[in-house]
Amino acid sequence: MNIISTDIEGLLIIEPNVFEDDRGYFYESYNKETFDSLDIFSGPFVQDNQSKSSKGVLRGLHFQNAPFAQGKLVRVINGSVLDVAVDLRKYSKTYGQHVSVKLTGYNKKMFWVPEGFAHGFSTLEDDTIFSYKCTNYYNKNSEGCILWNDFDLNIDWGVLNPIVSEKDKKGMKFSDF
Repeated sequence: MNIISTDIEGLLIIEPNVFEDDRGYFYESYNKETFDSLDIFSGPFVQDNQSKSSKGVLRGLHFQNAPFAQGKLVRVINGSVLDVAVDLRKYSKTYGQHVSVKLTGYNKKMFWVPEGFAHGFSTLEDDTIFSYKCTNYYNKNSEGCILWNDFDLNIDWGVLNPIVSEKDKKGMKFSDF
């Protein structure tokens, strides 16, 4: 497994060891002992989520407030996304900055997004299946959303005229966070 640090402390790209032959491929997408030894996760994973999206869908930028803040280990099973995490940790020197990474069913990369980040993705292919493991349970009363096209964040989502939910269209401005 290859762990790649990003420009923002805590955000990590994880490249698993993939074993391929003429039959297909095999890899461990999660092994508790291996991930515990990395000493980067904020707790055990308690919830798995999966979504399927058409090309051009944008989901985000979502976060959970304490005490239901979530760390997420995300990956793509089929298709591809541009995955984005925005630093919401007000004490951080990278507050308001973001990292983007392309995750695909082919490259099998994973992205670790710890607590304290808003998270979203845009789908680059039809029938994209996105999976994430969470360190805390979803709680509707603790959810928040930053406006995906906020001028101050200036995120290039890699898609023109994305398909966005009504909820995500009503996200708060970053300056109001």
